[in-house]
Amino acid sequence: MHVLIKKVSTKKELEKFIKFPMKLYANNPYYVPPLISEEIVTLSPLKNPVFSHAEAHYYLAYKNNEIVGRIAAIINWKEVREQGKKKVRFGWFDVIDDQEVTKLLLDKVFELGCENQLQEIEGPVGFSNLEKAGLLTFGFDKIATMVTLYNHSYYEKHLLDLGFETSNEWVEYEIDTPTVLPEKVVKFSKIVKERYGLKDLKFKNSNEIIPYVDEMFDLINKTYAHLATYVPIAQEQINYYKEKYIKIINPDFVNCIVNDEGRLVAFAITMPSYSKALQKAKGSLYPFGWIHFLKASRKNDSAAFYLIGVDPKFQNKGVTAIIFQQMFDAFHKYGIKYLETNPELIENKSIQALWEQYKPVNHKKRKSFRKDLDCQ
Repeated sequence: MHVLIKKVSTKKELEKFIKFPMKLYANNPYYVPPLISEEIVTLSPLKNPVFSHAEAHYYLAYKNNEIVGRIAAIINWKEVREQGKKKVRFGWFDVIDDQEVTKLLLDKVFELGCENQLQEIEGPVGFSNLEKAGLLTFGFDKIATMVTLYNHSYYEKHLLDLGFETSNEWVEYEIDTPTVLPEKVVKFSKIVKERYGLKDLKFKNSNEIIPYVDEMFDLINKTYAHLATYVPIAQEQINYYKEKYIKIINPDFVNCIVNDEGRLVAFAITMPSYSKALQKAKGSLYPFGWIHFLKASRKNDSAAFYLIGVDPKFQNKGVTAIIFQQMFDAFHKYGIKYLETNPELIENKSIQALWEQYKPVNHKKRKSFRKDLDCQ
């Protein structure tokens, strides 16, 4: 049957774009839907400040008048102009098992890249490093986290058959939290504090965290600047994430280390897992979705590791021992038994080394895929 590709141009179509994966994975116990209202904000040029230096176009594929696929074609102009990476991105990619649908959707991304004299295509990725990225290639029987993608196993074959090759690889780990923190971690934490004049901060509420947010993002930029795939986070994005997320984070799960001048040298943010809460909410907090989030925040045996930043001057000096002591204190308080890391680039050995002594299990893998543009 003929496949029709249609560009999203109305709010109603955008909602269909957002909801399509919920239909595609309706009976899949591992898929975690986003909040529809949050996706609308993320994809709206009028609401998301990333559009001050990026553009995106959304497409839906129809077959027999039914939606069978979606894709976002994205250009991060900050990446193109300031870093010289002439790349068009694709994300929000979901499709039925039909190679023709995948090809026609990707053709729209190729067109955008060629129109703007770009040289390559990569995906699935978002607008920046803080969005969901990486096609799941291992761990299809594991529930997704709130900030990771889930997809069927045939997605990879579709891309490979179209001539794509691996661009970047990520790994994710699951860790059983110890009932007692290793004594050497406790001792080392004390030694590092004394040696470098460091102290850990404890927050009573989210308002106390806000003054440190800009420093957190500065540390993120410094921590990951050496990675070839990293695009620095712009100030308008920092302000956006500050407003969007910090006020809803449980302060017990925010770990910050400062020096004797009160400057932030390291931080980490974990949160109780909201995967099952999102599944039960089915894309909306109202009228009753918020109840599932409230329950997940109060009673949960799993946590997800979201962000970490360490000043390069303090990397490899044991600062993370202080962070882990803080982290596990919070885990014991809330009854957390399992920790899941976010995707880590496979070459980012310094981050992966953080988990070594806790017997991590590599339970998920993912990749992004690239292809040179042929614009003749």
